[in-house]
Amino acid sequence: MNVSLAWLEAMLGRALDPQETAERLTLLGAAVDAVEPLYGGLDDVVVAEVAEVGKHPNADRLSLCKVNAGGELLEVICGAPNVTAGKRYPFAPVGATLPGGLTLERRKIRGIASNGMLCSAKELGLGTDHSGILELNTDAALGTPLVEALGLHDTRLVVDVTPNRPDLLGHRGVARDLAAAIGGTLRLAPIPGLAAKSKAARRVERTGTVDGATVTIEDTEGCPRYVAAVIRGVTVGPSPAWLQARLRSVGLRPINNVVDATNYILYEYGQPLHAFDLAHLRGKAVIVRRAKKGETLTTLDGVARALDPEMTMICDGEGPIAVAGVMGGENSEVGPETTDLLLECAAFDPKRIRKTRTQLKMSTDASYRFERGVDVQDLAAVARRAVDVIIAVAGGAEREAALDVFPVPVQPRTVFLRPARVEHLLGVPVTVKEIEGILTRLGFTVAPRDERVAVQVPGWRPDVTREVDLIEEIARIRGFDSFPVEVRPYRPTTVPEDPREPAKARLRTLLTGFGLHEARSIPFDAGGEGAQAIKNPLSQEEGYLRRDLVSGLVRAVERNWAAHERNVRLFEIGNVFERRGEDVVPDERLRIAAVLTGLRAPWDWTNPPGPPDPAKWDFDRWDVRAMLEACARLAGPVGSTVVPDGDGWILRDDAGTVRGQARPLAAEAPPWAGALVGFELDIDAAPRPTHRFEPLPAHPAVTRDLALLLPPGVTAGSVEDEIRAAAGNLLEDLSVFDEYRGKELGDRRSVAWSLSFRASDRTLRDEEVDKAIARVLKRLEERLDVHQRR
Repeated sequence: MNVSLAWLEAMLGRALDPQETAERLTLLGAAVDAVEPLYGGLDDVVVAEVAEVGKHPNADRLSLCKVNAGGELLEVICGAPNVTAGKRYPFAPVGATLPGGLTLERRKIRGIASNGMLCSAKELGLGTDHSGILELNTDAALGTPLVEALGLHDTRLVVDVTPNRPDLLGHRGVARDLAAAIGGTLRLAPIPGLAAKSKAARRVERTGTVDGATVTIEDTEGCPRYVAAVIRGVTVGPSPAWLQARLRSVGLRPINNVVDATNYILYEYGQPLHAFDLAHLRGKAVIVRRAKKGETLTTLDGVARALDPEMTMICDGEGPIAVAGVMGGENSEVGPETTDLLLECAAFDPKRIRKTRTQLKMSTDASYRFERGVDVQDLAAVARRAVDVIIAVAGGAEREAALDVFPVPVQPRTVFLRPARVEHLLGVPVTVKEIEGILTRLGFTVAPRDERVAVQVPGWRPDVTREVDLIEEIARIRGFDSFPVEVRPYRPTTVPEDPREPAKARLRTLLTGFGLHEARSIPFDAGGEGAQAIKNPLSQEEGYLRRDLVSGLVRAVERNWAAHERNVRLFEIGNVFERRGEDVVPDERLRIAAVLTGLRAPWDWTNPPGPPDPAKWDFDRWDVRAMLEACARLAGPVGSTVVPDGDGWILRDDAGTVRGQARPLAAEAPPWAGALVGFELDIDAAPRPTHRFEPLPAHPAVTRDLALLLPPGVTAGSVEDEIRAAAGNLLEDLSVFDEYRGKELGDRRSVAWSLSFRASDRTLRDEEVDKAIARVLKRLEERLDVHQRR
C-alpha cells in the first residue's frame, strides 16, 4: 500500500516527519518497507505562461515562444506541437537541474538562443507522455515553484499491510491509527471546488429505481449490498492539479476526472468504485446476478473472457457489463463523450472474488481489496463522498438521492471486555478511562457496564471478534515499547495448570542439557502379557497399547543404525498403559525414558589421535544410572532410592515399589555399534521445593579423602547416608571417585570418598574437620562394619 504523507497531513491537520511516522506505523503493526521522497528533482521548475508563439525562422518544426515566468519575457525554442499562447506550462530556466541530472544551459538552436525549456510530463517524471508539453490547470502566480503550485511536496511510505487489516488499504484507516497513537483529529481532506454535499441514500431491500435507472440484486450471497448514484451533466476531461498530485503520490497515472475521482476514493477509504456510462446501459438497468453458462465479456483491458456460473456479474438489461469486484467491461466504459454516470459502490463476497480472480487470471486494485473485505456498513457514506468528489472535479448534478439496495442489514458486532483481564494479560494496570479513550479514538463505541465494558466493533475492523483482540488494540496503541522490560509472573488463562506440565518441563530442560533429543513414538506395539488390545488397530504389529517407552526408542535406535548413524541419544515423555480387565479403562501412567549409544561427545582434533576407544568414550550403564538419579530428583517418587539389580539398577519408592530402572538393552545391532543402555521412570507430579538464591560462599572449603573398606552386602548408598548423618551441618558435599578390588582385600572392596566441609560464617580449623571425620569413622564401624583403609 502506497501512502502519501501529505495526504495524511491533510487528514490529521498537522505536519508529520517521514521517519518518525514510518517508525510509529511499524510499531502499530503496519511495517513501512520504504520511505521515498517524491519530486526531488523539480525544485528549479516554475509555473510560466506562454505570451506569444511564432515559427522559428530557420526550422519548420520548431516554435519560437515568449515565456513569462514572473519577470521579463524570455525567448524559448520549443518543438512540441501543443504549445498555445495564453496557457500555462512548466518552465525550467537556464541553470535548472531536471530529474535525471540534466542541467540546462543557454544555447543556440538553429541560430537563435533558447533561455530555458518548456517541459513535458515525462521530462518532469510526472507521467509517460512525451508527445507534448504538460499543460497546467492552476491559478498560482507566475514564477511559483511547480511543486508548490501542484502540491507536490510529498513523501511516499510503502506500507506492508497484513491480510487481517483491510482498513489500512486506505489513507483514512492509516490516519485513524496514527491519530489514536500520536494525537490529532481525523477529518477527510478538503475537496477544492466542493459546493454542497450530496443527499443521503434511500434504502430498499432487493430492487429500486434512481433517476430512471433500475437496480436489482438477484445474487444476495455474492453481493450483500449495492449503492448506486446517478450523476447527470458531467464533463469528462483532465483532472485538476490537486487530484493528479494525489494520485501520482501513490503511484497511479491520472486518466480523466471521473476515473481519477473513483481512484481517489479507492485510496482514501480503501473502497473500490466503478462508474458506468449511463447512456450505454441497455434497458437503463443494473442487475447483480450469477453469470450464465456460455456468457462472455470483454473487460477494460481488451481481453474477451469466458464466464462461469459461479461468478457474480454486474449486468444491464441484456447482458454482463462488469466482473463484480474485479474489472468493468468495455461496453459501458466512461469516455470523453460521457455526460451521465451511474456510480457503483458495493460489497462482494471475498471468497467469490478470490475464486473469480484466480479463474480469470487477473488481479486488480479492486479485487485485492474485495478479497480482504470492505466495510459493508459504511457504503452509503462512501458513495456520498464519491459523488461529492466527482461533481467537484467533473461538474454535473445528482438529481435524486442515491439508491441503497441492502437486502439484509448487518448489525455491528459487540464484544465484552473485562478491565481486570486487560491488566492480567498485559501485566500492567490500565484504567477504564484509558481503555475507553484508546478504543474510542480507534472508532469503537464503548459503554461501561458494571465490571466489564461493552464494545461495538466498527465494520472496518473484521479482525476484532474476541476480547483478546481488543486487548491487543489497547497494547498496540498504548505502545509495546511502553511496557516494562522485566518478565513478570503470567498465565494466559485462569484454569490451574496441570501439575504434570512443570514436571515434564523440568525433565526436558535436564535431558536436553545432557545432549539428548526428544522423540515421539507411536503409542502402539505388538503387545504381550498384560497389554490392552485395540478394537480397530492400524495393523497387526500395532494392535495393542504400549506398556513401556523404551521399546519404541529401541526401534528408533535400530532405524538410526540402519542409516549408519552410530551416535544416538533419545528421550521420550509419554503415557504407558496396563490392562485391567474386560471393558475396563486401562491403567495409564506418565513416564520418561531414554536410550543412549555411541560416543558421549563428538570426536574432534582436541582428542587423542586414532579412533576412539569404545571402552573409554562410549556411553555405558553408569551414564544411565546418573541420568536416572538426576531425573528422579526432579520428578521421580519422593523418597526413592536406587539399588543394584544384576547388571543394572532399579529405583524403589518409600513403599518398596519399583518405579524405575536403568540397564543395558538388547537390540539388533550391527558389529560396529556401541553398547545400548537406557532407563525408564514413572513421573511423580508432586510439587518440588522451590530453589532459593544463595550467595557464593565467602570462606574456603576443606576437602578430605577417605578410602573405606566395605564388607559384602554394604552399598555405597548406605555408606553415604551414614556419612551425612555423622558429619553434621559442616558437610557441604561428598562423592565417590574410586573403587578398588584386589586379592589383598579379601572379600571386601575399597571405595574412595571425597568430603567437602565449609562454614558460612568463618574459616574452618583442622581440629573441627578432624572431629567430624572421627565421628564418621566411628559410626561407620559401629553400624556397617566399615573401616578406613590404611
